[in-house]
Amino acid sequence: MSMALRRCLPLLLLLASGAGRSAVLPEDRVDLMYHRYEGGGLTVDGPSVLVRKKFGESFSVTGSYYVDTISSASIDVVTTASPYTERHVEKGLSLDYLHGKTTYTVGYMNSEESDYTSDTMSFGLSQDMFGDLTTVSIGYSQGWDTVGKRGDADFAESVSRRSYRLGLSQVLTRSMLLSLNYETDTSQGYLHSAYRSMRFNIPGNSYGYGPEVYPDTRTGNAAAARLKYFLPWKAAVEGGYRFYADTWGITAHTASIEYTQPMWGKWVFNGSYRFYTQTGADFYSDLFPNANYQNFMGRDKENSAFSDNSFGVGASYEIPVTWLSFLKKGTVNFQYSYMMFDYRDFRDLTNFPPGTATPGTEPLYSMNASIYQLFLSIWF
Repeated sequence: MSMALRRCLPLLLLLASGAGRSAVLPEDRVDLMYHRYEGGGLTVDGPSVLVRKKFGESFSVTGSYYVDTISSASIDVVTTASPYTERHVEKGLSLDYLHGKTTYTVGYMNSEESDYTSDTMSFGLSQDMFGDLTTVSIGYSQGWDTVGKRGDADFAESVSRRSYRLGLSQVLTRSMLLSLNYETDTSQGYLHSAYRSMRFNIPGNSYGYGPEVYPDTRTGNAAAARLKYFLPWKAAVEGGYRFYADTWGITAHTASIEYTQPMWGKWVFNGSYRFYTQTGADFYSDLFPNANYQNFMGRDKENSAFSDNSFGVGASYEIPVTWLSFLKKGTVNFQYSYMMFDYRDFRDLTNFPPGTATPGTEPLYSMNASIYQLFLSIWF
């Protein structure tokens, strides 16, 4: 499984629970969710639970449990390996402490797979000021990962990660809210897959495979802005932009817009669109001239140049919970996203084994994916 997808799978971002929030502790709440991803020969699904509980007026504890069952016959697997199934389990715990206008957050998260273990500690602080119209937040996290390899009990590599975050939330008018965020991530260690291969040209209209070789350090910087406007008819529209650049030579742009509309008292509907595009890493190539062409060589499609368009719709319905006196309210929520990926320099080799086509002329790869989320939220 690619590192990019591994980072995107957790839908409950426990470690960021305190970022950009005003000095009010989260309400007591339970979220039960089923999620499913289907696309490009990869299926990921499973349940998750998130529980928030206040203790007095100053402390709040949040716990999460998240499970994925991953089965893959993706383009990378089909062309260079065998289909596989694995289970990903993620557990997290965080504590919020509210003192005056300041909220302090500490958190821990553990993620386990058969060939990958990750532990992350985090700290965050948010401060309200200027009559609660401005909220400034900072955050830091440190991660320690161990990379394994299925079928090789002696294979063990390490990765260390650090992340620094700075955020600003500003009420501009009674109807408009602006959020600005900046983040720096650094990683060091074994930063590629133990299974993926690069491809190189062989004279005589053929090609071969060799092990990928990546740099052992990576630093990325991201800046994002979001503007939310509350419309007179109780609806809201939100737009955002994010820019990313890293030391591997990847630059990326993300633009999104979302519209939210309450209806009939108990319903809330939303629709969204997101566009993403990135350049490829300096050491990426779909086909290298030879097996020893340069020091670093990789063919992970997530490090290639590509773009994707995503469309999303969702609905939420408030359900009565009067049958238990200690419950305040509940909602049933459904979200669906459809994603379309187009790779600009990664080629589909599914029907073109070595010797059947001129290397480098195979069709470019594209794929579509669907994401489903069904969850129940209960406040108590």
